[in-house]
Amino acid sequence: MKLDLLLRELEVLDTRGPLDLSIESVCADHREAKPGAMWVAIRGSRVDGHAWVEEALRGGVSVVVVENDLAPWAEAYPQSTLVRVQNSAEALGLLASAMQGHPSRDFDLIGVTGTNGKTSVVTLLYQVFSQMGFTCGLISTVECRVGDRVLPSTHTTPDALRINELLREMKEAGCRYVFMEVSSHAMAQHRVRGLRFRGGVFTNLTRDHLDYHGTMENYFLAKRAFFDSLDSNAFALYNADDAYGQAMVSCSAAIKVAYTLKGGADLPAGQVVFGGSNLVLEPGSLRMDTTEIPVQANLTGRFNAYNALAVYAVARLLSAAPVDISKALAQAQPPQGRMWSLKGPEGRWGLVDYAHTPDALEQVLTTLKDLQKDHGRLLVVFGCGGDRDQGKRPLMAEVAYAHSDVMVMTSDNPRSEEPLRILEQMREGLPSDAISERVHSMADRDEAIREAVRLSRRGDMILVAGKGHEAYQEIQGQRIPFSDRERLTHYLNSIESIDANSKS
Repeated sequence: MKLDLLLRELEVLDTRGPLDLSIESVCADHREAKPGAMWVAIRGSRVDGHAWVEEALRGGVSVVVVENDLAPWAEAYPQSTLVRVQNSAEALGLLASAMQGHPSRDFDLIGVTGTNGKTSVVTLLYQVFSQMGFTCGLISTVECRVGDRVLPSTHTTPDALRINELLREMKEAGCRYVFMEVSSHAMAQHRVRGLRFRGGVFTNLTRDHLDYHGTMENYFLAKRAFFDSLDSNAFALYNADDAYGQAMVSCSAAIKVAYTLKGGADLPAGQVVFGGSNLVLEPGSLRMDTTEIPVQANLTGRFNAYNALAVYAVARLLSAAPVDISKALAQAQPPQGRMWSLKGPEGRWGLVDYAHTPDALEQVLTTLKDLQKDHGRLLVVFGCGGDRDQGKRPLMAEVAYAHSDVMVMTSDNPRSEEPLRILEQMREGLPSDAISERVHSMADRDEAIREAVRLSRRGDMILVAGKGHEAYQEIQGQRIPFSDRERLTHYLNSIESIDANSKS
């Protein structure tokens, strides 16, 4: 692609060197900065790409895009092409989209953001529209899909280069709709800059990622930036029952649409509202009435009723017929690691869920407690990630103690931190009069799951929370194979031998 065409995508502050060049690739890794490449120096939270500019220039890279003054490099490398922009991360998104031919303009791209529910909503949307006969794309925490082809996922929202590569593949595969999670990190790092969204969905906002954003205000603003970027032809669908709902879309130019299970009495007059009522919750299923048609889904819990209602609303906004949505939603399945369940011996019920925030854990526990009623106890295994927001650690323990009968605190992904230190911080959330028989703690996650199964009785529920679909643990820079689902299944199937060993 001609450099002058690419530069038209940017707000260029200054250039040095020849501009009559052909560009073969755009990259952000200095190791890929070579002849024919346009390399963008990104300021990261830990590493500043500007430290590699001279190395890239010595290697003969065709174009360097930076935020700093060009003069020192231009004097040292007068034959090189240098471009200065205000924000190089934003420039990377725009360049990545342009190099791939702006693929997001060739289908309806729907972005979903929020603390909890993103993966469930995009996965259900992918399934619903696929069942209605459309070729669809999916970009989620669990997996990416191009039509029927499954690709591994490494981030909730990939970097700008990978996103646009995926979107180009989806365009070439004939996708009509693409459903994508949009994380707060992605917005703060401009990963979706240059994409055109047909609509955006806000699920909810609770404490998470404060290790990165610092404050809830910054976290909120990162999310809101997504809706601020939508144009007047897009829709901004928001959860009106969430405290941040109306504020999240208040500055958006998009058409504002709400969904609610509480009636939405305080919403602006004339605003389109998708309401759900007469909600019936059962293990593994839910039913409710919308303003147009009853719907049911193979999902558990009130929080999933919100997810299902959001899916219904998006489908209607994309002109799908109510009866078609209802039929497709009834066939959809929850994403991997979201309220996965297994029946064990003597009426025990094992569950695995990704809940890793205080709010998500509370929602799952209260849902299960209600379903359990008087049939047995609720045991929970959970931990907190290392090198992440330390403030939520005691909150997780507080929630677990308040809403379970037995809790086993353990490691999640300790990363570079000492697991025992994390457990100590979690214990700070327990009441001073906590009943010792209800509280257990062990750093080894496998042993913690085994202990929960050992402690269980006839008719009990055992929830293993926090990692969901993840098939590994991050420990001291390594990813160790580990699956909550696999280990819980193993111990439930081995419960007789566990009981025998504990008695001997």
